[in-house]
Amino acid sequence: MGPIASADDKQSTPLVLSDVPSRKFQSLEFEEKALDFFRTLFEGVIAGGTAGVVVETALYPIDTIKTRLQAARGGGKIKFKGLYSGLPGNIAGVLPASAVFVGVYEPTKQKLLKSFPQKLSALAHLAAGAIGGLAASLIRVPTEVVKQRMQTGQFASAPNAVRLIVAKEGYKGLYAGYGSFLLRDLPFDAIQFCIYEQLRIGYKLAAHRELNDLENAMIGSFAGALTGAVTTPLDVIKTRLMVQGSANQYKGVFDCVQTVVREEGPKALLKGIGPRVLWIGIGGSIFFGVLERTKRLLADRRPSILEPPISKQD
Repeated sequence: MGPIASADDKQSTPLVLSDVPSRKFQSLEFEEKALDFFRTLFEGVIAGGTAGVVVETALYPIDTIKTRLQAARGGGKIKFKGLYSGLPGNIAGVLPASAVFVGVYEPTKQKLLKSFPQKLSALAHLAAGAIGGLAASLIRVPTEVVKQRMQTGQFASAPNAVRLIVAKEGYKGLYAGYGSFLLRDLPFDAIQFCIYEQLRIGYKLAAHRELNDLENAMIGSFAGALTGAVTTPLDVIKTRLMVQGSANQYKGVFDCVQTVVREEGPKALLKGIGPRVLWIGIGGSIFFGVLERTKRLLADRRPSILEPPISKQD
């Protein structure tokens, strides 16, 4: 005859068994959260990279004209030849930079929106945009340095530009103007994405439906153009510091501002504002239109997630 179970054993057994479905559900919940994070990250990388390449290819000539206008000192003339100079090398940098930005922005935004109250959603978008921009800057800055020096005719090819910049200025030459880049791009990314996201929220509430591609593009265009105009002085300073090379005409951001204003007047800080607003306005419409379309296509291809089985006790 086997051992007789005590009353305590009989009472504890159902408790242990009842914990099994709970633990399974917690495990499934954790796995689903991890899957959502990596899925958001992956879709952001794909959508961001696609949108970045499309925009850069379509609007590169306008960007080249803007750069040459900002780099010209005094009454220097602007050349309109070689407007696609440096595009292949730039695409090689824009693809991973855009992928990293959106790949970081999307999961960060989702996390912050869950942490912040709804009335502070704008703050979540601002912070996510700045964090995404900071992560992407490690790729964006070398790409921007090489691109702008090729646009101003200093080098004939991207590999040649990288080799000569490193030879003359060291690896830090690839990060020339990094401080001014962050000074321009972190506010730009934060403001642009905040305006875009907040306008989309308001539009969806008013229309009681999801936005279509044209509506996303129009909101993206407005957000880009407005942010581009406001940040033009920062862009001028960033361009001057990046294209100066080993000449070291400017000692830093504040010295650059003082020198430009003293030698060329305050209006010089708005050089290239027309092409910049045009470029970013059109670019915003293309970028956000392609971004949302790609995200939707990827979402439609998601495999259906099976619901956890319901226990008989429930």
